[in-house]
Amino acid sequence: MNASKLFVAAVAMPLTATTFAAGSHGDGHGSDIGEPGHASDVSRTIEVQMYDNYYEPEAIEVVRGETVRFVVENKGRLVHEFNIGTPDTHEAHRDEMKMMVEHGVIQGGKLNEDMMNMEMGNGHSMKHDDPNSVLLEPGQKKEIVWTFSSKTSMEFACNIPGHYQSGMYGDVNVESPADTQASAD
Repeated sequence: MNASKLFVAAVAMPLTATTFAAGSHGDGHGSDIGEPGHASDVSRTIEVQMYDNYYEPEAIEVVRGETVRFVVENKGRLVHEFNIGTPDTHEAHRDEMKMMVEHGVIQGGKLNEDMMNMEMGNGHSMKHDDPNSVLLEPGQKKEIVWTFSSKTSMEFACNIPGHYQSGMYGDVNVESPADTQASAD
């Protein structure tokens, strides 16, 4: 299907809030789990490798208020996502990622950049540009700088259809500064 036919098919679909959230990926996913951090506030860097259906490390420990630089590299053969969120936000995001696969934006080991930038109407696109998430082709590496301002239960995950279900997620364990100080004493 060529891009113009795909655009017509996408516009003809019922446009729901979820559809537009998938399109823009700029609606603030993650606001309840923190906010984009500033490079000058980074206290440490955590390297994350994405393989086909698992991450290294499998869990991340942070302190509430800490700003972390994540250097994320896709060492797998497929496109993968590193997304920080709550279990509920991941569940909702999986529907959005499914739409990206169905429309040919994610094609196994490749991203169709032209489709990601295609106008979907009302200023929405299928860009995957939230500050708490990166979507990478095999061999790509990107960074996220994130401040963990909440002690909400959260995880990092790949929400591409089937990836989360096959084990591609990990816990983000957030301690309060007082807990960290007590364990250091």
